Amino acid sequence: MKRITSFLALIVYLSSTTIQAQEYDPFVMRINGKNVTRSEFEYNYNKNNTEGVIDKKTVMEYADLFINYKLKVEAALDAKLDTLSSYQQEFRTYRDQQIRPLLVSPEAEEAEVQKYYQQMLDQLEGKQLLQPAHIFVHVTQQATPEQQAAAKARIDSIYAVLQGGADFSQVATQSSDDHSTAQRGGIIGWIGPKQLLSEIEDKLYTMEVGEMSEPLLSTVGWHVLKLMDKKPLEPYDTLAPRIRQFFEQRGMKDKIASTLVEDMAASAGCTVDEIMDKEAERLAAEDDELRYLIQEYHDGLLLYEICQRNVWEPAAKDTAALELFFKLNKKAYAYEKPHYSGALLQATSPAVLKEVMKTLKGTDESLWAGIVKSTFNKDSVQVRFERRNFEQGENAMVDSLAFGIKKGKTRLSQKYPAVGLIGRKLKKGPQYWTDASAQVISDYQALKEQEFVNELRRRYRVVLYKENLDTVNKH
Repeated sequence: MKRITSFLALIVYLSSTTIQAQEYDPFVMRINGKNVTRSEFEYNYNKNNTEGVIDKKTVMEYADLFINYKLKVEAALDAKLDTLSSYQQEFRTYRDQQIRPLLVSPEAEEAEVQKYYQQMLDQLEGKQLLQPAHIFVHVTQQATPEQQAAAKARIDSIYAVLQGGADFSQVATQSSDDHSTAQRGGIIGWIGPKQLLSEIEDKLYTMEVGEMSEPLLSTVGWHVLKLMDKKPLEPYDTLAPRIRQFFEQRGMKDKIASTLVEDMAASAGCTVDEIMDKEAERLAAEDDELRYLIQEYHDGLLLYEICQRNVWEPAAKDTAALELFFKLNKKAYAYEKPHYSGALLQATSPAVLKEVMKTLKGTDESLWAGIVKSTFNKDSVQVRFERRNFEQGENAMVDSLAFGIKKGKTRLSQKYPAVGLIGRKLKKGPQYWTDASAQVISDYQALKEQEFVNELRRRYRVVLYKENLDTVNKH
């Protein structure tokens, strides 16, 4: 009996030691029956409160924002927005961008780099890399005999200048029709077999470094070639880092992962999405940072969707509510400087300007842009049109026409010399809510979002474990 008791005591001791050795991750809050661990909260808090953040939050200040965030996610889940195919596709896209590269083992990546290097060797067919330059005189396929003769005379003249000792690079810059290489003194860059026209390549591989060819006719025109340098392909160890960088820049690692996942799906008899779901779950279980990043994608997309549907879009479309909100808060939009609400017009002639002003007068301002486009700019641009609120001091032409302020000579366009304004002067503030529509909509959306959050706080139960919050970043 004593031995049994001792044995049980040993089990208890070992079990408690194991538990203590594991990372203790207490709950900092409970939202709608779902616990939030300290590590998840810390991930979000630290990510959004880096040293560069202007408005850094305390733990308690951020906890309040985090609760609002989670409440919106709960509302989205209750609305089953996570079941929408559009949401699932977008979430998987973001998630898989993180997951796919992790599926490629270092050994698999190394094999692909070696494979790519071997392909480079094979393409060289035992030959060296060349660095040629050329001076090019273009001859079209439809060139007349006279045009062909002129092109031949021109390349012969260039060749004679080169034979007289002229610098190849300078002549290429001044005379070559290949503008992309002319700015580099005619240098094409390092090439291997089958990268240039066959007649040019065949000639280059017979030349020595520094040698210049006689004029050579290809299917596109005349060339004078010069071989600047040649070399064998660098050893694998030298090129491998650059190949890896090339892979990274072109998303090759993601393509390797895609092939791997497709093979896994075919072997398992399931879909690629199912494989990615399993792999995401496996990798997230091994890496807290990755797990919380995936959770962030998941929650962030849901938050955006619920706010867009329930708050932002309805608020932006409710013109009656926006107008009332503006009237109740008009003082908040008062101007420090006078403004001019309207359109600045620059026309090709005074007659066109007069006709535009006559056409727009008395029509709804929101229709002006469409009228100008369909009536005056349909076939050619007769009128430059810019409609918005201009602040005094912002635009010299508007200052002169609207406020009588002239600071030096206003520079007019030669093509659009006739300038006019149509609209209204706003001295103290916007006259209509549409005069400050962007700010009014933003402010009204913020109000409706706060109302939405207040409603969610009444709907869902929130429990805060302050004693555990106090240990954030202190354990």
